[in-house]
Amino acid sequence: MLDYFYLGLYYALRFFVKISPKYVLKGFLKSLASAFYHLDKKHTNIMRVNLKMCFATLKDDEIERLIKKNYYNFALFGAEFLLNQNTTKEQILSKISFENEGLFNSVLSQNRPIIVQTAHYGNWELFSLAMAARYGAVSIIGRALDSGKMNEILSANRTRFDIELIDKKSAVKQALKALNNRRLLGILVDQNTAKNEGLECEFFSHKIMHTHAASVFASKSGAIIIPAFIERNESKDNSKDDSFKIVFYEPIDMQVLSQNHSKEGAIRLATQAQSDATAAQISKKPDEYFWMHKKFKCFYKDSYA
Repeated sequence: MLDYFYLGLYYALRFFVKISPKYVLKGFLKSLASAFYHLDKKHTNIMRVNLKMCFATLKDDEIERLIKKNYYNFALFGAEFLLNQNTTKEQILSKISFENEGLFNSVLSQNRPIIVQTAHYGNWELFSLAMAARYGAVSIIGRALDSGKMNEILSANRTRFDIELIDKKSAVKQALKALNNRRLLGILVDQNTAKNEGLECEFFSHKIMHTHAASVFASKSGAIIIPAFIERNESKDNSKDDSFKIVFYEPIDMQVLSQNHSKEGAIRLATQAQSDATAAQISKKPDEYFWMHKKFKCFYKDSYA
């Protein structure tokens, strides 16, 4: 029964988003974000803790402004997910520019497997569509939604442009097969893991547990890891859509790291490099990161009390 409630809500929201003028939609989303800021005490507190851990010098009022903007960006993310369904490659790419693309093209020219490491940052759903539209076949690792009906809709949107979904629960074999077939493998690596599922790393000078999945896959396949993130260019004209920019960071080559370190040491260094790249992107525009999860839970659990 709950599935059909979600489905009805989805179609109602999609209808509203599609028919609303941009300035009306953005006004509604700002009101929605403000309501969540005041009513969703649990996630507002999690965001407050995370931001204070990462940006200790920010004043309280600056933290609160970031949280409010983060809620608004997340509301935009939801609306854009609805608007981007059934769009063409050309329509997707018309919204996107690429920074440091030479780094990525240099990796492509080597004809080696490629892992694209990203995070819950910006419009990460649009990110995979843009990468597939620009560069070809993409496989992404993720988990299914709890709602079967909504998962069907999400999967239909995610699998356009030769995008393959790999279930997180049984990813190893499929991920290595995708890399062997020279499909880009996309992995979101930023969320907290259990201590037996990741490696201890630093993130904004604090200890975290970080998944080492990308590093392990790279070690097994000879792949190069390239960190990349999508950020929003907010339009000053409320009647127009925002544009986006995909930013590439320096590649992480396990083969190079393995020349001077053990296999375990190379995996640890590669994983820390991914954490550093994520922190560098967040430092540029912290309001675009998904701060609602307990990033520091393993080592600072009491902070979220």
